[in-house]
Amino acid sequence: MKRFAHLADLAALVGQPLAESQWMLVEQSRIDAFAQATGDHQWIHTDPQRAAEGPFGSTVAQGFLTLSLLPAMLKTGFAIDDVRMGINYGLNHVRFPAPVPAGSRVRARLKLLNFEPLPGSGAQLTLEATLEREGSAKPVCVAELLTRQYA
Repeated sequence: MKRFAHLADLAALVGQPLAESQWMLVEQSRIDAFAQATGDHQWIHTDPQRAAEGPFGSTVAQGFLTLSLLPAMLKTGFAIDDVRMGINYGLNHVRFPAPVPAGSRVRARLKLLNFEPLPGSGAQLTLEATLEREGSAKPVCVAELLTRQYA
């Protein structure tokens, strides 16, 4: 995990890679739990026997499950010592270029695209998150996310 002493230190890093998260396992039980929580029970996600004969050769994670792993990945990627609170402010762009087969490990590479000071002691960060699957050259998700951090 990369640590920064002060939120303001990130302003000089715009346009640069910021951090890399730890690997996370996307097992079938996580995919099934996500299906239960969201109602997305499509067979390509929840029926291993049928999915084995489908287009991906196995079950795959829901795209929104892959996206929902980002907060945990941010926590394992970097920390800012003087930040007391961070909130998700939204997304500008999201794409899912490749599937995440059950049993895969994924991680995020984070690049700081913009640092916008907020009134008081905060800043809005625009991050490019490229989620990669271990052993695959093609990313599984590319998202531009906005987070507000308050020191």
